[in-house]
Amino acid sequence: SSCLFTLPVRGSEGLYMVNGPPSFTESTAFQRDSGKNCKAVAFSKDGSLFAWCNGEKVNIVNVTSAELLCSFDLPKAVCLEFSPKNNVLATWQAYTTAKDGTAGVPNLQLHDVKTGKCLKSFIQKKMQNWCPCWADDESICARNVNNEVHFFENNNFNTITNKLHLQKVNDFVLSPGAQPTKVAVYVPGSKGAPSFVRLYQYPNFNGPQSALANKSFFKADKVTMLWNKKATAVLVIASTEVDKTGASYYGEQTLHYIATNGESAVVQLPKNGPIYDVVWNPNSVEFCAVYGFMPAKATVFNLKCDPVFDFGTGPRNAAYYSPQGHILVLAGFGNLRGQMEVWDVKNYKLISKPVASDSTYFAWCPDGEHIVTATCAPRLRVSNGYKIWHYTGSLLHSYEVPSNEEMWQVFWQPFLDGVFPAKAVKYQAVPSELPSAEPKPAQAYRPPALRNKPVTSSKLHEDEPPQNMKPPGSSDKPLSKTALKNQRKHEAKKAAKQEAKADANQEPAQSSASRNAPRSTVPAVTSGDPEVDKKIKNLKKKLKAIEQLKEQAAAGKQLEKNQLEKIQKETALLQELEDLELGL
Repeated sequence: SSCLFTLPVRGSEGLYMVNGPPSFTESTAFQRDSGKNCKAVAFSKDGSLFAWCNGEKVNIVNVTSAELLCSFDLPKAVCLEFSPKNNVLATWQAYTTAKDGTAGVPNLQLHDVKTGKCLKSFIQKKMQNWCPCWADDESICARNVNNEVHFFENNNFNTITNKLHLQKVNDFVLSPGAQPTKVAVYVPGSKGAPSFVRLYQYPNFNGPQSALANKSFFKADKVTMLWNKKATAVLVIASTEVDKTGASYYGEQTLHYIATNGESAVVQLPKNGPIYDVVWNPNSVEFCAVYGFMPAKATVFNLKCDPVFDFGTGPRNAAYYSPQGHILVLAGFGNLRGQMEVWDVKNYKLISKPVASDSTYFAWCPDGEHIVTATCAPRLRVSNGYKIWHYTGSLLHSYEVPSNEEMWQVFWQPFLDGVFPAKAVKYQAVPSELPSAEPKPAQAYRPPALRNKPVTSSKLHEDEPPQNMKPPGSSDKPLSKTALKNQRKHEAKKAAKQEAKADANQEPAQSSASRNAPRSTVPAVTSGDPEVDKKIKNLKKKLKAIEQLKEQAAAGKQLEKNQLEKIQKETALLQELEDLELGL
């Protein structure tokens, strides 16, 4: 089968294109640019055009024919982006003021791709959010200027057709998809006032009643706003720079849900700690959050912000849905070891667990079948290169740059949505010429005194297994009153049965064998309140310690005064535990 995809590779070896699966050879159509000075590359949204700057010129080529369409003399350009329908190429270079302190020249240029002429230049001092944002049909373009959002229509940049000004708009995001365009804006709180995110429908910006939805929060130094693909809701990750409790150097994060119909909610995450990643399923009705102190939890929620599936805990800090939304990869990159879990979303079954050590980058191929992982500079300066995988876990291709070279970027050529429909999920690893990439398991450090002794497993934490959060047999339709009543009766009966069972297990004639049996055989009953569960766990720990002291005393060991005092507290602790477990 012919190769559909190309992957540009940018680094100290220059800029070249690699053909994707199945051939993985260098593209002969695209002439390698061997300069060591390629600062930026960009594809058009449909993948038909490709632009790069090489420290002398900005060039645009047609990807299939490799024909040079236009070239601009912009030696200092460091950022490039195409408008969604390929009409405009935006370029940015660092802003510099003149020696005498007068204003510098405009450094953000908008070029007409068809004629090559410059449509408009702006002064844009910051590199962050440098590029104007277009609606997908290019009918609207917007940029943030001095804390207000300026709107242009139909790529006419000489007339500002609308302005959105609130106290100070720090950031904004336009909704994807068809008209009408909606705008999410973030205004940081000042002098004790809360921060807020508001949703508007373009161009209705006037008066307090014009907003579609509004959510305010106190804990926010910065926010990330994520629209779902259908533009019906926005997820907001609000973070503070520092965690007042000192629990985490990530600061504190909270996750909020805001819908265009005005509904909003705080997403309840059942484990404390940072929020590492939040992603929408492309189907727009579910999202996945990765959160909590390591080992992190990952949970899929529906639009009511109820958990649908919980992946338990593991070494992960990122989540990636396939473009078709049928597969979800949970991964641990950065300071984790590169473990990936590939899940079938429809059945919530694990497909594979490949390991891509030292990865700084991950991306799904638009076909929903292949994945690229890469180790790039400047994040990591050694063993730079990339690997191409099939989601079933097979490593299909691997390239490492020579030891004195660096790789800065690799990514897939994009395609428009719908070009590749989802295929049935496979569980059997696809064949590959390469041996599977199993890294050598790192041995845990052992102090010299223990090195020749048998290994005892000492885990710092209990891993939580994955679990389906949808009640069995439940559909998303609300239950009728009778069905609810019956469900409650059934649950009460079940609970009573379990209690009776638990009582039967409390017989005094427990042999020491059953007392030392692994705890994991008993289903862990949780109260639903993490604080209470924590107290229960601590009490059980104390009682276990008392049990051990009593055994030592029975074996004739002389106990210390504080140990004897501990034993005397047993009755009180047992009473406290019973009260907590009964929920008094």
